[in-house]
Amino acid sequence: MITSVVTGAAGFLGSHLTDRLLAENHHVIGIDNLITGNVANIEHLAGQERFKFIKQDVTTHLFLPGPVDFVWHLASPASPVDYLEYPIQTLKVGSLGTHNALGLAREKKARFFLASTSECYGDPLVHPQREDYWGNVNPVGPRGCYDEAKRFAEAMTMAYHRTHGVDTRIVRIFNTYGPRMRLRDGRVVPNFIAQSLRHEPVTLHGDGSQTRSFCYMDDLIEGFWRLMHANYHLPVNIGNPNELTILQFAEKIIALTGSSSRLEHHPRPVDDPKVRRPDITLARSLLNWEPRVSLEEGLERTIAFFKNRV
Repeated sequence: MITSVVTGAAGFLGSHLTDRLLAENHHVIGIDNLITGNVANIEHLAGQERFKFIKQDVTTHLFLPGPVDFVWHLASPASPVDYLEYPIQTLKVGSLGTHNALGLAREKKARFFLASTSECYGDPLVHPQREDYWGNVNPVGPRGCYDEAKRFAEAMTMAYHRTHGVDTRIVRIFNTYGPRMRLRDGRVVPNFIAQSLRHEPVTLHGDGSQTRSFCYMDDLIEGFWRLMHANYHLPVNIGNPNELTILQFAEKIIALTGSSSRLEHHPRPVDDPKVRRPDITLARSLLNWEPRVSLEEGLERTIAFFKNRV
């Protein structure tokens, strides 16, 4: 019997990872305090004998009886709306939560997986972003609570690896989207889709020239799986290198939804990155991984999910 612990299991990515692990015949213990997670994301697992859910804040001590093989640490607010509302909780889950999850992995002699972020690169001065770039982050800006929490989490993970010999993995996630994102998530995918489906103005920050690279969640979870089963301890970028401007992205969603929405420009948030694109050379060579789902296909699936909720 293989047992995985997933922190943040009721979140967007945590719930999809849980589905994948169950499909791989793992027993899964999901932990979430539901501050940004949603029970609706895992309600289809009710009665599943290989799934157990614990409502708990991972910044408190994690005690679990029995053996554990893998610890997947995904717990964290992940959208600007969330970490601007919960900056202290964001910092605590990146520091204390990561410490507790690593302590559990050490106690159980389990392999540990940290879901980090491309926000470690900040507003990058190197483009595209490679794993050996140290980033350009404002630690005292409003986004610093998230960026620095994840940077600290990476440092803590490597400290446990070097000091205690914990078998660790670190993924840096680039913009990911798909079903189960929250409607009021604050990120551009649910924002633009919801506004387009309602034929409301689609709100762009700035002139829309800033770039992002969007990866469909199925591709990301496949990258997670391959990285966990590779023998590599330093960070690995998992994302789609297909870069486009936010303006192009908004126009694509308006077209795919057949919306009459017009574009509306608002001021850009403080420290909003001007560019974002992963260099996935390492993922290609190490994991034989690259994204398979096209942006159009992924958006169509995501739009279909939101149509029932708008």
